[in-house]
Amino acid sequence: MALQFLGMGLVWGASFLFMKIALDGVSFGQVAWSRLVLGGLTLGIIVAVSRPRVASGPVLPREAFVWLHFLVIAVTGCVLPHLLFAWAEQYVSSGLASIYNAVTPIMTALMATLAFRVERLARVQVLGVLVGIIGVVVIIAPWQYSELTGDLWGQLACLGAAVSYGFTFGYTRRFLSGRPIAGATFAFMNIGIGGAIMLALTPVLAWTPVELTLPIVLCLVTLGALGTGLAYIWHINVLRAWGPTTTSTVTYVTPVVGVTLGVLVLAETFSWHEPTGALLVLGGILLTQRRLRTRLRRDPADIAPSGHALSSKHGRTGRIAR
Repeated sequence: MALQFLGMGLVWGASFLFMKIALDGVSFGQVAWSRLVLGGLTLGIIVAVSRPRVASGPVLPREAFVWLHFLVIAVTGCVLPHLLFAWAEQYVSSGLASIYNAVTPIMTALMATLAFRVERLARVQVLGVLVGIIGVVVIIAPWQYSELTGDLWGQLACLGAAVSYGFTFGYTRRFLSGRPIAGATFAFMNIGIGGAIMLALTPVLAWTPVELTLPIVLCLVTLGALGTGLAYIWHINVLRAWGPTTTSTVTYVTPVVGVTLGVLVLAETFSWHEPTGALLVLGGILLTQRRLRTRLRRDPADIAPSGHALSSKHGRTGRIAR
């Protein structure tokens, strides 16, 4: 199980490097298209072979409204953030994109509390959200910009992807987490519907010339089949074995991997405010997930420890952003 957890952190952290390399030969739309289509195919094969069920129920849900809910989270949790991150990496470093991905638990806490009202934040968690927001402002460093540059738009796109993930996890908690759907089926429907949407958008997103090399092909296949496919099965296995609190610590691993690979492979550099803001974001996450002690009086309100991972003995599951 430890190997699967390590695999999740490495693959999801490296995904930002893979996107950066792939953009040398394909468009941002083709990057997002490839990872969702290949991820959906991979998960589809796994579900077709294993045919997972909960309490002898059907492999796939039969209610139309359940499929509509999955359509919503496929758009907000797959199509939109994948496009935003791929577009953003035309202007920002892969390491910086991975740092913004770590903002997801903060956005999840806000969405679950304010938008869907499925949770209520305690005082220490409100402090964590505020610290995380301050960290985001420090990363963006608005004092550096006198006009809207590509770099600024790229950072805002990364932030938009994190908000989209946060919305998805809140929506999932509100409408889908209580349903008896096997974990592998949940992942397949989420990614698979996202892949189907991408196929429908092929003339708009993917029907453009490409310059494929072996590294680019390997990056796209790894992003899709491994990072957007098999890694979600690892996530489900770890989630069931270790629980959401421990599994959620992968959120701390992915930006470290992303930043390290960006520096070592692409020689990316950072200004002082980016790692400083990242540390503030990490502190905000730790407070939001109640992993840091404070002098604030405890409040009976609580939030799911992971802030963004949902599970139960029946295989109900959400997803951690990547």
